[in-house]
Amino acid sequence: MFIDIHAHAYRRPVPFVVQFCTAEQVLKRYDEAGIEQGVLLPIVSPEIYLPQANEDILEMAQQHPKRFIPFCNIDPRALTNSWDAPLDRLLRYYRDQGCKGLGEVMLNVPMMDPFVQNLFKHAEDVGLPVTFDGSDRVGGDFGLYDDPGLPQLEHTLQRFPKLILIAHGPVFWAELGRLETPAQRKSVFRPNGEQVGWNPPSGPIREEGVAPKLFRRYPNLYGELSDAFRALSRDSEYGPKFLAEFQDRLCFGTDICHFEQPFRLRQLLLDWRDSGRISETVFRKVARENTMKLLGLT
Repeated sequence: MFIDIHAHAYRRPVPFVVQFCTAEQVLKRYDEAGIEQGVLLPIVSPEIYLPQANEDILEMAQQHPKRFIPFCNIDPRALTNSWDAPLDRLLRYYRDQGCKGLGEVMLNVPMMDPFVQNLFKHAEDVGLPVTFDGSDRVGGDFGLYDDPGLPQLEHTLQRFPKLILIAHGPVFWAELGRLETPAQRKSVFRPNGEQVGWNPPSGPIREEGVAPKLFRRYPNLYGELSDAFRALSRDSEYGPKFLAEFQDRLCFGTDICHFEQPFRLRQLLLDWRDSGRISETVFRKVARENTMKLLGLT
């Protein structure tokens, strides 16, 4: 029923920040939730967790070939630590090993940083879609920094029209409606690691934000919905309309980071389908068919 375009698993998780699942734990949750397959995204930048080898992802996918789809991930400082590093060599190698995309790109520098732009250029050349996370600050966080209104994302979409960018994270989805204040985009971390301060937009969407406008302008923009639950559910009229309008470029995801994590988006999609707020066609596209088409799955 579902294909998860955004999952994480570690061969041997360590108990820091969050307790990631093993591959077997992810599959247990999948079986309970009716999720057929999942895309495993390696974490390679150290801002939030310990770096992970692409080979670990390939190994888990080889052990469960009918359930896991591998992505690769490359820190843009790799090889030469320069803005013109030949990262296409790495991306072609992992593409040929079976990786269907690049990500989750989540180092904490501006999206328009030359190192990041070089990585995106090579991903476009090699033909790999890119999943990225965002931040509203540089320092003390993870994710590519962008300003309110997402101008750096828009410039990137303009620079690389053949690159599929899969938007993920609260900084992007907070812009579904017009923001009251920029700090609504994401929480902050206190020095002791406590996550505080997030006051995400709530209530009916009275004025559209930047996100739907970018979807209309740029066909190379896709959306991964694991962090979109708050944004979609805040307005039971606008949310289904948004899904219907962009039904060909939205994908179900869980972003599973620990075993007990609830899959709230899954239930929201089922409820909206069963209540007639979204059609069966929209449900199927978002739940599985868009991911299958984007990644060339059979």
